Amino acid sequence: MSIQDLIAAFCFGYPFVMAFYWMSGGILYHWLRGRHEPRPEAPPKLDAYPGVSILVPCHDEESLLAETFGALTRIDYPDYEVIAINDGSTDRTGPWLDAIAAKMPRLRVVHLESNQGKSTALNAGALAARHELLLCIDGDALLDPHALTWMVRRFQSDARIGGLTGNPRIRNRATLLGRVQVGEFSSIVGLIKRAQTVYGSTFTVSGVICAFRKTALQDAGWWSRDALTDDVDISWRVQLAGWRIAFEPKALCWILMPETLRGLWRQRLRWAEGGATVMLKVAPQLRRRPRMLPVWLNHFAAVFWSYAIALGTIVWISTAFLAPWGIDLADLWPAFGVLPQGWGEVLALTYLAQAVVSVRIDERFEPGISRSLIWLVWYPLAFWALQALSSIVGFWRAVRHMGKARGTWVSPDRGLR
Repeated sequence: MSIQDLIAAFCFGYPFVMAFYWMSGGILYHWLRGRHEPRPEAPPKLDAYPGVSILVPCHDEESLLAETFGALTRIDYPDYEVIAINDGSTDRTGPWLDAIAAKMPRLRVVHLESNQGKSTALNAGALAARHELLLCIDGDALLDPHALTWMVRRFQSDARIGGLTGNPRIRNRATLLGRVQVGEFSSIVGLIKRAQTVYGSTFTVSGVICAFRKTALQDAGWWSRDALTDDVDISWRVQLAGWRIAFEPKALCWILMPETLRGLWRQRLRWAEGGATVMLKVAPQLRRRPRMLPVWLNHFAAVFWSYAIALGTIVWISTAFLAPWGIDLADLWPAFGVLPQGWGEVLALTYLAQAVVSVRIDERFEPGISRSLIWLVWYPLAFWALQALSSIVGFWRAVRHMGKARGTWVSPDRGLR
């Protein structure tokens, strides 16, 4: 078999293998932890209810504050505080937070004079927090009333867990782009996090809802102000410090996602660049934590796949245009169709199986999600295309910007409601 054949097989085999890897991990997680668990709306009583500090970093979020903090007043947990960090907002976020604090006794507000970035805001909130357990949400997240109970229960179940990632659910579905992202968070993100929890290493928490022990953050050196993606960076540093990170699917929150192509592209490019930056930075430390190596290698396999599929597609298109002149580029790189016979059908059936598995697992967390099955089936194809494009550009940008500080942030595109 030639090198061209091997590359062509990898281009279509990698998504196939990863889909089964995620499905098997999701099914195993459900079998070991999920099938006998109570429903998210009916958590069991805990032996103890330790205090929890909820950190909410905000930058130019005035239009979302009423919803976000309104949901926080409905939390069903006896001992918690809320710390809002106004990170140099240029709108009326600061005055609005002060007005809400006057009516919400559990809320304290920290004002930062200038925009210093989400990581700095989280560090400021952690310093002000009274409790050992910290739960972090974004300014658009509507936290489920029972999310704290589920997070605390999971921390109590395993003293080695230093961080937890919750289960974000899409709440804006006014457009086609919004609806297909329902498929991503169910058929891809949820399965990935379940699989990684079962297999022992997690690529990243969901920055929109995650929780940490202060002790673990101390061991990891807290959030890095230079991180482009604070969630990926802190996830790796916590695990490299010897702690585990796990997925808690019953800790729900409802979030807003981009519903324009421009907004989605900017979000995914930031994720790709930030992830690649972390992978390059942590490479020297993997010798002392070899259990993280499979996740690290898979990231670079995905990057290589992205470049291979892009180059192969360019060659395929170019061959079609140059054929009339007798020029064939197939000898230089595998030329293949977008939907090759045989393999295309196998991938389509695989995506269907993945969608059915994810719906069966997620139905208890979001009743009625089976109505979105049509989007769950087709989203993996869009996911891989977006993954390829963002990885290509993001990896190049990560190498180019390596070592440069990225302090500030902007409030992202959060679609229509």
